[in-house]
Amino acid sequence: MVAEMTPREFVTRREQGEDLLLLDVREDWELAISRLDEALHIPMGDVPDRLGELDPDRGVVVLCRSGGRSAQVARFLQHHGHTRVWNLAGGILAWGQALDPDLTPY
Repeated sequence: MVAEMTPREFVTRREQGEDLLLLDVREDWELAISRLDEALHIPMGDVPDRLGELDPDRGVVVLCRSGGRSAQVARFLQHHGHTRVWNLAGGILAWGQALDPDLTPY
């Protein structure tokens, strides 16, 4: 089971000094529509080959469009030794609704 974190909770925890990586697993064409500058972008299909770029001791919050793909990647990370992993509940769509109404939806 993958824990979830809301966009607002992510921002609050980062503001309080928690070291959390925001990992965006959407495709390049999706980032052309809307992106979060603070996120590391690794498309879902590239995560296995780029796993070494992710510190297993650092908290990772995974996001996609609405939460489905990111939940799969979060489970993959857990399976490969990451112990502090969350799925961003509702994905970038929820981020826009909760934090940035000017974020372009798709």
